[in-house]
Amino acid sequence: MTRNAVVAAEGRLTDWISVGVLTSSVLRDAVDEAVAVTGRQAQRSDGKLPPHVMVYFAMALALFADEDYEEVAERLTETLTTWGCWDTRWSVPTSGGITQARKRLGYEPVRELFTQVAVPVAEELTRGGFVGPWRVMAIDGFEWDAPDTEENAAEFGYAGSGVDRSAFPKVRVVSVSECASHAVVDAEMGGIAGKGSGEQTLARRLYARLEPDWLLIADRNFYNWADWCAAADTGAQLLWRVKADLRLPVLKFTSDGAYLSVLINPKIRGKARLALIDAARAGHDLDPGQARMVRVVEYTVPDREGDGNGELICLITTIGADGDPRAAPAAVLAQAYHERWEHETGNKQLKTYLRGPGRVLRSKSPDMVRQEIYGYLLCHYAISTLICRAATEADIDPDRVKFKRTVRLVRRRVTDPAAISP
Repeated sequence: MTRNAVVAAEGRLTDWISVGVLTSSVLRDAVDEAVAVTGRQAQRSDGKLPPHVMVYFAMALALFADEDYEEVAERLTETLTTWGCWDTRWSVPTSGGITQARKRLGYEPVRELFTQVAVPVAEELTRGGFVGPWRVMAIDGFEWDAPDTEENAAEFGYAGSGVDRSAFPKVRVVSVSECASHAVVDAEMGGIAGKGSGEQTLARRLYARLEPDWLLIADRNFYNWADWCAAADTGAQLLWRVKADLRLPVLKFTSDGAYLSVLINPKIRGKARLALIDAARAGHDLDPGQARMVRVVEYTVPDREGDGNGELICLITTIGADGDPRAAPAAVLAQAYHERWEHETGNKQLKTYLRGPGRVLRSKSPDMVRQEIYGYLLCHYAISTLICRAATEADIDPDRVKFKRTVRLVRRRVTDPAAISP
């Protein structure tokens, strides 16, 4: 791809930011609907900080992580005036007033708004967006440091214990993102310690919301029998790495070098398990509560450490589990699996380029922590959408458009009077 194409995409992105900023993805109508659905409408018509203003303020907090409340509000005032969201008779409230308005809003409207607007944005012509007819998606987790208050500690807990205990309470977030655009389209959050705090538990809440045209990629920490079945039953296609100790009997090799195998409910053992393997090998119908056919793709990553050992990657997939690999040959799936790292890139964009490296969240109570994180997710989603659309128009991979540079452009132009009304 030529350098001129990259420059063209970034130039077009600059134009789009000047007229759209964040509002093209987070419309005022959607904000009002989220506020209404969650029952957080303003109690007074003359209130200085009505709920729709505070929703945009939550996004602005993510965009201006270095600024205090009053400075963020000052930066946002001109834009809100242009949108018709700010009465010019008002004055910018104090930090205390903003804190109270955040508490009145709560996190539910911001979560509802994220649920409404966060959808995949890659188009058919977006590079890296699809494998065959399936949109490439990934699931993974990351952590946020929250202020060390009694409330946050009780709600989220600390990582480790004793001298190895983390300095701050940590919030775990597991999200589903679109690999091509890095746009996060679904998320669940919880604590870092205690029963039910693991990535698998949070991921379990997401599987029911998968879409049939998705190809969901997951690392080896996510596989277990029940979760695989729950995700597969949505109609989405799966491509998950599994650990080396998972027993995968070889039933039949396919023309692309992969092989068919069968996953068996771990409660079934001994002769009953062997009988299911024989039935699968013979092509008999299987009770999906007992066994599931899969296709297995294995390959070795060359020695990275110089110790003479490569890394064996073992992937299982629902694609081609009927024995026909033509929809996605093994080499294509192996390449697609490594798109999972685009999720890591998206996490870095959130935690490093928006929040700032090593930065602790602002909020001192659990509900405000959740509100703040959803504000980050919305802000990141809006910027990722702009980048993806510009890159698609320029026919380049969205990775070629610098996220960090885009954030700087948005910050400079967030008060541009040309910004369109949401």
